[in-house]
Amino acid sequence: MIEAFVKEALAEDVGRGDLYALVEPAVPASAKIVAKSNGVVAGQKYVDVLCKLEGIEVQWLKNDRELFKNGEVIAEFQADSHAILRCERTILDMLLHASSIATLTQQYVDIIKPYGVKLLDTRKTRPLLRVFEKYATRCGGAVNHRMGLDDSLMIKDTHLKTIDNLAQYIAKAREVIPFTAKIEIEAETFWIAQEAMKAKCDIVMCDNMTPAQVEEVIAFRDENFPHILLEASGNISLDTIESYAKTGVDAISSGSLIHQANWIDLSMKMD
Repeated sequence: MIEAFVKEALAEDVGRGDLYALVEPAVPASAKIVAKSNGVVAGQKYVDVLCKLEGIEVQWLKNDRELFKNGEVIAEFQADSHAILRCERTILDMLLHASSIATLTQQYVDIIKPYGVKLLDTRKTRPLLRVFEKYATRCGGAVNHRMGLDDSLMIKDTHLKTIDNLAQYIAKAREVIPFTAKIEIEAETFWIAQEAMKAKCDIVMCDNMTPAQVEEVIAFRDENFPHILLEASGNISLDTIESYAKTGVDAISSGSLIHQANWIDLSMKMD
């Protein structure tokens, strides 16, 4: 999967061929990627595959999940000049995209780490980039939520509009979905959260609730269904996530890890 993605990314940039390579023969060359801001490395696995395909030797001075500072060298490359310059933009774009997501994700993780709460990503990813972007959140310290509709059965507010009896639906679902698949119910109110637990779901998502409302759901869960996991989601930001972590919820999910990540600054320099 990574190889196919990398090949397609490179082909998008090269098109029918690099016009630079038409002018002069290739010469031995070396280059390095220099950080021009602070961040967290992500994208190493993808760059390694591209370099192997294109005959470029790469040495990493910083690896996936490691912090880097402005001015530090992240990786060094050796190959002929045509190969390095042909791959320059694709290498940088993959590292920039992934590292930017990882950098923002770690900011969230650092805030909630003292509370022992898991940080989850969501399915709010760019089309055809889900695996890549969720890999980036892992590099930043998050735990992946489901990759797709086949991972677990999640009943959102839109689904609930089609279900007359939630308990009967869940009982029937247990007979047809995989044994290892969990059932999660999205609840926008305390009442829906209660009904979801009584219907024997595995996880309740407290969606768009205030921290005080989440605490109310937690108290009910702890007294009646201590085995059920609780997830908080909706309007989670760097400013609000700590207030949710303090509630004692099991996990917090946020789409902003991906769609609010601003690109950091990396540059390739030829030696």
